[in-house]
Amino acid sequence: MLKVLSIVGARPQFIKEAVITKAFREKGIQEVLIHTGQHYDANMSDLFFSDLQIKKPDYNLGIGSGSHAYQTGTGMMKIEEIVLKEKPDVLLVHGDTNATIAGALVGAKLKVPVAHVEAGLRQTPKDMPEEINRVVTDHVSRYLFCPTALATNNLKAEGITAGVFFTGDVMYDLFLSVRNEVNIEETRTRYSVRETEFFFATLHRDFNTDHPERLRSILEAFAEIANHCPLILPVHPRTRKAIQSNGFGDYLLNLNVIDPIPYADTVALLSGAKCVITDSGGVQKEAYFAGTPALVMMEDTGWRELVEMGFNTLVDADKEKIITGALSEKPIGEITPGLFGNGDAGSRIAGIIAEAVERCS
Repeated sequence: MLKVLSIVGARPQFIKEAVITKAFREKGIQEVLIHTGQHYDANMSDLFFSDLQIKKPDYNLGIGSGSHAYQTGTGMMKIEEIVLKEKPDVLLVHGDTNATIAGALVGAKLKVPVAHVEAGLRQTPKDMPEEINRVVTDHVSRYLFCPTALATNNLKAEGITAGVFFTGDVMYDLFLSVRNEVNIEETRTRYSVRETEFFFATLHRDFNTDHPERLRSILEAFAEIANHCPLILPVHPRTRKAIQSNGFGDYLLNLNVIDPIPYADTVALLSGAKCVITDSGGVQKEAYFAGTPALVMMEDTGWRELVEMGFNTLVDADKEKIITGALSEKPIGEITPGLFGNGDAGSRIAGIIAEAVERCS
């Protein structure tokens, strides 16, 4: 039986894994799952595994927080031991975290074919950790599964054409499935908000949370926006720690600050918000799936298509841009059918892997 070793460690990877593991099961592919423990907080990890019905990890490395070198190096050492023991046919990684690069490097050095889900994204600055991780991973992967046509073009520009597939986005698969089941109105009532009369925000990137001047600017913007309309902010553990250590707690007084929430609640709130304000690569994309405009608190984004369409707007950590963008009534772009595939990315990825391994046997 074909064996795939999959590696996850953070929220966007849990979401992708929910789709991939189901597709593997349907194709009769044996999957061994490693959780590196990058998101070790129960609300950021256990919640998603139970909520999305992801299989219990076969291995939990318990790496937790630490420097990039610590997370990557420790991950490589532990993943290598498991790969040598399990002898998988393919090693699959998602996205652009330290778990991603650790797994990809181990697979490449042990000559196990690496499959990269969400390949081909590119953004500036080029020295940001996520960009380094995704570029290196793409260059050592044998199978590159691209969520958009632009991603395939990015790879082509770097001379990567073999093993590149436009499959669509597995996060779109899951979003469609969950939105069809969730009671959006009931969820809004539970959070005491009405359709298009609230903002939904997330904040977790280290380039925002680890720099007090940027964090202050963003929180000041949130506080001002909340004077006009309710703002829901599920707080990431890193963000909560940064706010406390900098004495910025007063900026949260008028916000609806909550713990991380189930994915179904996120889908429902994204689907009814006036605007989404985020520095998450996944959330800015999910906002598009929901038909809701997003303000992206980044200098650049891997989802440039959404900015070029006029759907999302880059505001970085600029207080005035965030406030103006949130309170304006600027029209948004149109949804482009097929931009992120047709909701069958997971099945396509599983099929491509099964066919490729069988052909090489």
